[in-house]
Amino acid sequence: MLARVFCASTVGVDARIIDVETHHTNGMPKFFLVGLPDRAVSESRDRVEAAIRNTGSYYPLGRITVNLAPADLPKEGNAFDLPIAIGLLRMSGQIYTEKLEETVMLGELSLDGKIRPIKGVLPVAVEAKKQGFQYLVVPKENGAEAAVVEGIEIFAFDHINQVKDWLENRGSMDPLEVDVKSFFNKNGQSKILDFCDVRGQENVKRGLEIAAAGGHNAIMVGPPGSGKTMMARRIPTILPPLSLEEALETTKIHSVSGILDGGKALITSRPFRAPHHTVSDVALVGGGSIPMPGEISMSHNGVLFLDELPEFKRSALEVMRQPLEDGFVSISRARMSVTYPSRVMLVASMNPSPSGDWYDAQDMNGASSLAMQRYLGKISGPLLDRIDLHIEVNKVSYDELSGKAKGESSQEIRERVVKAREVQTKRFFGLKSVYSNAQMNTRMVRKVCKLDEAGSEILKKAITSLGLSARAYDRILKVSRTIADLDHSEDIKPNHIAEAIQYRSLDREGWLG
Repeated sequence: MLARVFCASTVGVDARIIDVETHHTNGMPKFFLVGLPDRAVSESRDRVEAAIRNTGSYYPLGRITVNLAPADLPKEGNAFDLPIAIGLLRMSGQIYTEKLEETVMLGELSLDGKIRPIKGVLPVAVEAKKQGFQYLVVPKENGAEAAVVEGIEIFAFDHINQVKDWLENRGSMDPLEVDVKSFFNKNGQSKILDFCDVRGQENVKRGLEIAAAGGHNAIMVGPPGSGKTMMARRIPTILPPLSLEEALETTKIHSVSGILDGGKALITSRPFRAPHHTVSDVALVGGGSIPMPGEISMSHNGVLFLDELPEFKRSALEVMRQPLEDGFVSISRARMSVTYPSRVMLVASMNPSPSGDWYDAQDMNGASSLAMQRYLGKISGPLLDRIDLHIEVNKVSYDELSGKAKGESSQEIRERVVKAREVQTKRFFGLKSVYSNAQMNTRMVRKVCKLDEAGSEILKKAITSLGLSARAYDRILKVSRTIADLDHSEDIKPNHIAEAIQYRSLDREGWLG
């Protein structure tokens, strides 16, 4: 007898529907699992047998063949236990149902028949709906995650016997529903971190506001204890709220990575990832024998913070160049190629020298100009070329630290950022992969960032007198366009250009001295 059950497997951040075909013939007891299963899938045989026997059903004897089709697609993970078990029960006549043709199911089985949570449920729900299936059966802990997809009925169970009862219409079971909009609005913004906690550093906060408004990458350079990390961790609180589309994109990545909190339906606030400087190339960008997203993809639609940038391995930093430029990571292996989105705002910080101090000609024991240059030299020019704003951070004075006056709240800054982003949304409407000023290519920069005579003269003097590099030219124009957006100005004015020039300190000749 032959039974057919539908499951799914993730490929990148998408899913593919898998046919789990179960066939039984007489003969010596033997179990064959074919279709390029990995080790976790191959071991499902023993879990399935124990689960069936321990739940009051009988395990069919004879020659059993389970085929996972399409056969040329590698199968990995623990989601195949439940469909294999249901296929065996259907094949042996222990389940009578017509629902299987309209159902996708997935879940890991414990030896006593309980259904354990898995990863990658959201992409499966999206694909199942796209393929026209009516039902999706998932572990109970993954129910809320799957239920954010409308147009398909989600049933979440914690035991295989519940699945059998549902298939045979025993008892009343309603599909799981989640009010996505109310959940989204309720959980969209953290109240723990706020820029009003930052004392002083008004120039730095201004630079980070510009970075947030235009989606620009930024680096903060300053001594230890000046508040670089503190301010970086508050950047997500001034970024625009996630749209529902962005939330779904981000949640899919976290779901595939297995880092989505149990029972959580959506990622409702912008991600903030801060990997340690010992992170490997693969962990940062993604990959592995079985490709998985890296930190840059898990930061998609959010912030990737690299603290103490020169301490990262040079090879790890260099592999970020293409993802930062293109907004996605392509990983190719012998059997498959996957693509992960990586549209992030890169924020980095560093000390000006190994000792942590700026060069001071009056301090004979302080950092030398040569030491500072060598320390900066650990970061390649092409990577710095992808960072729009260079923000100098100085130590906070005692008066600022002890003062009672609070700075602007994140909400106040965020309102200005949102208004600037709305201008950019209208400007780039209909353009694929361009959502902010930072993502403009050279042709768009020439079209959008037109200067008047006074602005052109200021930029010309900066390039000439300050020794700014040629690569700084487009960056200054992009940043000045963002400053103009924050100023509600249709035209880029001379003061916008002048302010943008201040954020190219690492391009200046002699800035270290």
